Amino acid sequence: MSESAFAEKHPWTLPWWKAEGENIWVLVYIVLIHMLAVAGIVLFPIPGWKVFAGALALSALGGFGTTIVYHRALAHHAVKLNPVVEQLFIFFAVFNGSGVPSTWIANHRNHHANADTIGDVSSPRHGGFWWAHLRWLYQWKASSMEKWCPDMIRPKYLIWAKLQAPLVITSVCFGYFLFGWKGLFWLGALRLVYCLHMQCFVNSLLHLKPGLPEGVDSSLNIWWLGPFQLGAWGENWHANHHAYPASARFGHHWWQIDVGWWAIQALRSAGLASKIRVQGP
Repeated sequence: MSESAFAEKHPWTLPWWKAEGENIWVLVYIVLIHMLAVAGIVLFPIPGWKVFAGALALSALGGFGTTIVYHRALAHHAVKLNPVVEQLFIFFAVFNGSGVPSTWIANHRNHHANADTIGDVSSPRHGGFWWAHLRWLYQWKASSMEKWCPDMIRPKYLIWAKLQAPLVITSVCFGYFLFGWKGLFWLGALRLVYCLHMQCFVNSLLHLKPGLPEGVDSSLNIWWLGPFQLGAWGENWHANHHAYPASARFGHHWWQIDVGWWAIQALRSAGLASKIRVQGP
């Protein structure tokens, strides 16, 4: 196999700065928000409680969108949500930089189908920590929607691909109009960088179980990561999820806090969630 053919098949062999096709814009986004975040920390290390609370609230809402809608409802059909609630949380997930539902679901189902093999979209076993953490986002060719998520090829999901760019630009900049420069940095880039890494730890840190052969489950439960994930608290019970991927509940024991599951219970009580599937030991 030629060097170029090998790199195409195994993109983690490419230089870290080389993006795949249109994913160049993902790389530009990642670099830009990190540069702005560093500037924000230097210029406004203490933003004030209103700005900080606003950043936390938006982060939590985006986390709910990712863990409840993208992950549990759409990727695994573990819960059915009221259509208005579903679209509202998709908005917050996109606004949080989590990508659009169709791409997210295609990549995630691909990950589960090929977990811990050389075909895994984000395996640290083959690509290393940084491949699984960030590089696959802009170096992996997008998983086919036709193959992995034909149920997502519907206008109410595809429309978010057209809305993503203006929403992300707004997400980076809108804080300036509320709180000035510290709002721009903390409600924008600092929030987005924080949320990016908290999500990416699911692919990298939560699959770093060494010494396993090809295809053997590497997923981990890491308790201390949960509080940092805010609305996505529960994603840290990743070994539980890989053991029972069709379950809407990730925490299997009373001490395994699963904020996403609590939110689903609240939505069910309000008549906004149904067809909830629960599996476990």
